[in-house]
Amino acid sequence: MARNEEKAQSMLNRFITMKQDEKRKPRERRPYLASECRDLADADRWRAEILREIGVKVTEIQNEGLGEHRLRDLNDEINKLLRERGHWERRILELGGRDYARSSNAPLMTDLDGNIVAIPNPSGRGPGYRYFGAAKKLPGVRELFDKPPEVRKRRTRYEIHKRINAGYYGYYDDEDGVLEPLEAAAEKRMRDEVVTEWHRVERVRREAMKGVVSGEVAAAGGRGGEAAREVLFEEVEEEVEEERRQEEEKREREKGEEAGREFVAHVPLPDEKEIERMVLEKKKKELLSKYTSDTLQDEQKEAKEMLNVQR
Repeated sequence: MARNEEKAQSMLNRFITMKQDEKRKPRERRPYLASECRDLADADRWRAEILREIGVKVTEIQNEGLGEHRLRDLNDEINKLLRERGHWERRILELGGRDYARSSNAPLMTDLDGNIVAIPNPSGRGPGYRYFGAAKKLPGVRELFDKPPEVRKRRTRYEIHKRINAGYYGYYDDEDGVLEPLEAAAEKRMRDEVVTEWHRVERVRREAMKGVVSGEVAAAGGRGGEAAREVLFEEVEEEVEEERRQEEEKREREKGEEAGREFVAHVPLPDEKEIERMVLEKKKKELLSKYTSDTLQDEQKEAKEMLNVQR
């Protein structure tokens, strides 16, 4: 009995389901072209459906165990849905609806670390192609998000000289009014040092001149005596140094004159006519050796010796 009731219940369930399907409108398919839609409400509904499909596929692509081919297919499908969403948003705007492109807060392209990156055409698949989830770790895609090392461009000589102005050479140093007081103080200090040294030398010179007896310096002990000797013999040392320098210049000049003298040959050298005659004789011998036999040359040599011919 229970078996028949279960069968009837099952048949009743199927009947009820069939009746509900008959009352329900047939499921509409999304138009292939957004331009075919003429109703603003339908356009909004199709856009919402596309967003739901994108959300499902983005959730699915987070799984790294799907395999490389499945991840690439999912990423292509998501990009296709994104393009289709753009078509529907433009169609909604044409029908007088909301401008979703202007008010969209879609996230930007990010790398594996979550940093925003700008890749206008990373894979050659057209502008705006994006990667989602585990697709960012695929071979050949990870390198797109790696930042190349910054190469510091070396400046050319023209760029370096273009930045140089009068301030580089110090022409603007006096305009701020800071350098002049410092230079004035340093100049006054150096002048005082020079004047003090001159007075000291004059005082020592006068004391030393007083101690000269018969052309010789009187024996003076201590620091004053050494200073006196230094001052008195300063001119003598300068004269000796000048004479030594003149002797060295004279010696260098004599060496230069000896090196520049005309070369004199101690062995008699042949003149131009003698050299021409020797070259001509050599060429004659070469021609004879080329066109005559050795026997003929020996006979000719014997004949010249008999006739006492030196040619």
